[in-house]
Amino acid sequence: MLLEVKNLTVSYGSKPTVKEADISLDAGEILSIVGESGSGKTTVIRAVMGCLPGNGRVTGGSVVFDGRDLLANTAEEWRALCGRGMSMIFQDSGNMINPIRRVGEQFVDYIRAHEPKSSAEEAVKRAEAMLGSVNLPNHDNIMKLYPFELSGGMRQRVGIAMAMTFGPKLLLADEPTSALDVTTQAQIVRQIVDVRNKYNAAVIIVTHNLGVASYMSNKIMVMKNGEVVESGPREQIIYSPRHEYTKQLLSAVPVIGGRQYGDE
Repeated sequence: MLLEVKNLTVSYGSKPTVKEADISLDAGEILSIVGESGSGKTTVIRAVMGCLPGNGRVTGGSVVFDGRDLLANTAEEWRALCGRGMSMIFQDSGNMINPIRRVGEQFVDYIRAHEPKSSAEEAVKRAEAMLGSVNLPNHDNIMKLYPFELSGGMRQRVGIAMAMTFGPKLLLADEPTSALDVTTQAQIVRQIVDVRNKYNAAVIIVTHNLGVASYMSNKIMVMKNGEVVESGPREQIIYSPRHEYTKQLLSAVPVIGGRQYGDE
């Protein structure tokens, strides 16, 4: 088991916002966490990544990744793990990139921060190779551009390229398609699946889109009000949902022909 989360509880102040969430994930598996806004989806993956904002903290449960108890990590151990052992794609990677610095400068800095012994020339070659691996055309030219000169889909591909630079075993993706048009969403979803296939990485994707979850996932976890209401293999959740909330989410997905999503 690559990742095993048991009874994860996360609190802000005295109030728990996520209560006793469980996750089990092997290498190469994709888990989608679905639910409405405010259900706790992003809080779960940020807790796994060790980057809860503000006064958020894990107040119960355990997170074991690749045999390591992550909740016992020091700040230095978290820094060593992030980027190599696990990495994250944010909702709009363009917002995570400095708008007044060229893409290449930031990519090279990212590589050299994790590999201080790399020369600038080596880092440039590696960055260009990673941009090419996510099907960005003219990747040498993209290195010279500022983030605002890229489309949303191109910025998201830059984020995926940076996240996968060191071949992490676990990729966490926080609503990576929500700010994109439908065509670009499909391209980014395929890109993440391609990354999984290439690196045999486990993936956890946070999404409100059950269509995306159905297409790309082995497992689906449904959250509401900070609690996991249903979790299981994709086929079970899509075709034989047990919880009323899951059924409501499925019934809200538009399908050509007027059928309910998941109908045979």
